[in-house]
Amino acid sequence: MHAMQYEMTLPADYDMEIIRRRVATRGHLLDDFPGLGLKAYLIRERDAGSPVNSYAPFYLWATPEGMNSFLWGPGFQGIVDDFGRPPVQHWAGLSYVEGPARGAVPRSATRLRVPVPEGVEPARFVAREVSRAPAPGVVASAVAVDPSRWELVRFTLWQQAAAPAEGDVFEVLHVSAPGRTDLPVGRHW
Repeated sequence: MHAMQYEMTLPADYDMEIIRRRVATRGHLLDDFPGLGLKAYLIRERDAGSPVNSYAPFYLWATPEGMNSFLWGPGFQGIVDDFGRPPVQHWAGLSYVEGPARGAVPRSATRLRVPVPEGVEPARFVAREVSRAPAPGVVASAVAVDPSRWELVRFTLWQQAAAPAEGDVFEVLHVSAPGRTDLPVGRHW
């Protein structure tokens, strides 16, 4: 599994209805994309308490071929055409779990970034992080790491609104999940 996200910070006065319409009219285009585990179409809005307006899709790829097909094909080019070329963050997948609310439609998502501390064994640190049981209300959760920066990310889809103390909080506008059942469950090593 590969985790990927790009985030476009938008002007403070940006009409977020533009993004809502974009997702409503185009979100379904990845509902059957080969190699995609799931894509959560995410936004943050200043009017809802976020420090910024942003559009920040998050992906879990079941195959590297699917991810590459998206990045080097017309899918990502649409983002580039409309917003410019954003940096794409990429993390190696460590675990994926379905939560107690697995059958629910997610309404919010959280992204918690945690530096892997100096002076600790990286393997022990990530093993502890992936062993956490999903909380009530969790639809699905993934843990991944960027070893170039030693940053761990925990991405969680929630059935209801998430508490702001759990990292960056996003509203979920749509989820495309053609290969959700293809994502390997549990620890990935």
